[in-house]
Amino acid sequence: MGIFSRLSDIINSNLNSLLDRAENPEKMIRLIIQEMEETLVEVRSSSARVIADKKDAQRRLSRLQAEVTEWQGKARLALEKDREDLARAALAEKQSIEEEVAVVTQEFNALDDHLLHLSDEISQLQQKLNDAKAKQKTLMMRQTSVTNRQKVRGQLNREQLQDAFDKFERYEQRIDGMESQLEADELGRDPKQGLKTEIESLAQDDSVSEELAQLKAELQAGSDKS
Repeated sequence: MGIFSRLSDIINSNLNSLLDRAENPEKMIRLIIQEMEETLVEVRSSSARVIADKKDAQRRLSRLQAEVTEWQGKARLALEKDREDLARAALAEKQSIEEEVAVVTQEFNALDDHLLHLSDEISQLQQKLNDAKAKQKTLMMRQTSVTNRQKVRGQLNREQLQDAFDKFERYEQRIDGMESQLEADELGRDPKQGLKTEIESLAQDDSVSEELAQLKAELQAGSDKS
């Protein structure tokens, strides 16, 4: 089923309104253009037939007008020969042909009017088709722009994500390096020796404390004597 039911639907159509209501504007504009092109072919074919009929009417009209002139001449000749009866008959034949001329002339004028109407419709239809193709081009450019923007955005997101991964990897490497350094510093150390040193240090602290207390007592005693 077509989008348009008749030629006037196309000429009076509002492309923007049709596309705004469409679920798939790209598909809709393709269908509209296809139907417009098919209709344009049909209208041009009709115009070709009308042109042919008009030419045929023109030929018949020319032939009939020539016959009118011929019978007019025969009537004149008959009167010149004093044959009024023949002149009367010739004029009657002339009038009969003139009636046919009037009919053919009316047919010719009707065809001419129809052809002018078809020409106007073709002009309007061609303009609508041009508008539709321009609209299609705009839609395609917008679609291409959106697609490119999506690609760029996706690329940026991937780059940002990769940058985050790189930073995390560098942080892990730094931590690994620090841990490795600590482990290297501990290499060759005897855990028992460390414990012994720590206990001896505590004993040394006690010795220093006792000597310090003794010195303080001596100083205090000297102060009391004075």
